[in-house]
Order: sequence, then C-alpha cells, then structure tokens
Amino acid sequence: MSFTGKYELESQENYEEFLKAIGLLSAKTDSKVHTEVLQNGNDFTWTQTTLNWTWSNKFTIGQECELETMTKSKFKALVSMEGGKISVNFPQYLFTAEMVNDKLVMNCITPGEKGVTFTRVSKRTSDCKTQHA
Repeated sequence: MSFTGKYELESQENYEEFLKAIGLLSAKTDSKVHTEVLQNGNDFTWTQTTLNWTWSNKFTIGQECELETMTKSKFKALVSMEGGKISVNFPQYLFTAEMVNDKLVMNCITPGEKGVTFTRVSKRTSDCKTQHA
C-alpha cells in the first residue's frame, strides 16, 4: 500500500512522556499535527506541520540518508522497510511507520528498560491545512 497522502492527527498515546524522555517537553503543542507523504517507488518526502513548525525529510528505502531531527540536527541513518513498515533509528529513538486500515500509524520508541513508546495515528484527509486542535 502506498504511503502517499495527506493525514491529520486522529489519536496519540504517550506524547508528553515521549517528549520528556527525549528532553523536548518544551516542544509540546496542542496544535493538530498534519503529515504529508510523497512516495515515488522507494523515494519518500515526509513532512509534518503544526501551526508554528514544519519538519521535513527526504529518504530512499534501503539507503543511508542524511536526515534531520525535530530540533534540526542532522544525522545519517539507514532507512529500511520490511513487511510494509518503514524503520529508521533516530539518535534518541526508533521511528516506525506503517499503513493500517488506510491510517498512518507512527511509533517512536525510546530505548532501555524505561523506554517509552509514543504512538500517533493519523487519518487520510483531502485537505491538510494547519488548524488548532
């Protein structure tokens, strides 16, 4: 299934706990997160937007790519896909994304015994204008 589309936040779990675990609690927002994914074969452009912030990465499945964290720090990582699930190791967490029943399900998992799994579920939308929650 193609990831291409515009998505609007439907639900999320452990958002605040995740931001605290990676030291970004000050980045917490109540604005709805909108995600736009453009997929052309193994090439992706992944953009997330809120009212005051945009974060975008371009990557190719199966290749090491230069990516940016939410704080705009650059790093290199191999982006993989297995069973339709994208996976990439960010410096402070493992990011996965997959399509489940036409919804975009993203997980960010911090390592360790007290690791936090942050789950964000987004529904497809034809219009992805940024609005307050």
